[in-house]
Amino acid sequence: MALKRTFCLLTGLSILFASSAAWSAEVHGRSSTQFQWFTDYVTGDKHADLAEYLNLSITKIDADGKLSFQGYGRGDQDFRGEALNGRLYYLYGDYTNLFNVADIRLGRQFINYAAGTALVDGGKIDLKNIGPVAFSVMGGRNVIFNLDGEASNSHDYVWGLAANLAGYKNTDAELSYFQKLDQDGIARAQLGGTFKQYLFNSLKVYGNARFDLTSDSFSEVLAGVKYYPTSNLILTGEWYQSYPLFDNSSIYSVFAVDRYQEGVFRADYILNEKFSLNAGYSRQMYGEGPNANVYEIGTHFRPIPALQVGLNYDFQDGNGDLLNGGGAEVTYEPIKPLELAAGIQYDVYQRDQATGRDTARKYWAGAKYKLNKSMSASLRVEDNVNFQYTDDWSGRAAFNYDF
Repeated sequence: MALKRTFCLLTGLSILFASSAAWSAEVHGRSSTQFQWFTDYVTGDKHADLAEYLNLSITKIDADGKLSFQGYGRGDQDFRGEALNGRLYYLYGDYTNLFNVADIRLGRQFINYAAGTALVDGGKIDLKNIGPVAFSVMGGRNVIFNLDGEASNSHDYVWGLAANLAGYKNTDAELSYFQKLDQDGIARAQLGGTFKQYLFNSLKVYGNARFDLTSDSFSEVLAGVKYYPTSNLILTGEWYQSYPLFDNSSIYSVFAVDRYQEGVFRADYILNEKFSLNAGYSRQMYGEGPNANVYEIGTHFRPIPALQVGLNYDFQDGNGDLLNGGGAEVTYEPIKPLELAAGIQYDVYQRDQATGRDTARKYWAGAKYKLNKSMSASLRVEDNVNFQYTDDWSGRAAFNYDF
């Protein structure tokens, strides 16, 4: 039933508006037919799925161009004999500039506030052009997916409020509140904020935080600085911390967890259009566990216009583990509509000093071909070799049609 509802809604809207010349509506989107094969790492079973992804946009429905519809869904069939499965990721109607102060969105949509995110069957209203602060309010049914489809029940709801600075060219800021409800009442209540400031045409200061009112603790904090001393050099410094929190009704909410913290410094340098370099260092802190140091370096270069090569190397130590590895990627365009690519990732790691070192390798190759302006095809094949699998093949073949 979920699959039928998904594609009846999406295809029904496209047929309705495409056949109504009197409205002069424009219908655009992408149909992507994909064959995928992979291993289910939970059960160890092999899967071979045929899937259809449909992305749909309908605009210029009314004379002022204020009303539009957006939709995206998927249907798939597992060749092992399982039933058809489908997911509706979003399907909503947008009405913008109501009295030049409000944007209204109704339907299934992804909500992203600093205080929380959710996929919602409901509505969102944005108030604007009313001064230096814009406001937003949202609410509806909380959509939860599991492996087999939707797992929401009749008591799953979310709602929230947000206030944003408006009209400041170099400054962005938001304060918001997010609440999630389930059958036991309030599952989560969170405050959040984001901030971004550009200074002196060469400096960007940014940060975000999320505070849980039930546990009286910060679940996530990020503070960062980006410095652009020249047009081809970017220096980045960040500090991040994360504290795992669970819904109030979850059994996991009573377990003790460690706070994770990470300090990062990174430099990106573009020498010219053919050569770039990046290097970074991060300090990872695991609460009561040992800390780790991670070093990385990489480069991208284009020896000839049709060929691009990427190389990276990273080294981690200090927390009882040892990780030492790197990768290479090559992209080649022998003719304009064809792109070939291949890569390898090779890691040597040691999780316990009492055991020897293990290796993990990943090999992949792919190709993209643009048949014409609206049709393209792609193929990617990957093999993983590690302590669990001698060969673990997966891949995807896709045919895309843009309309």
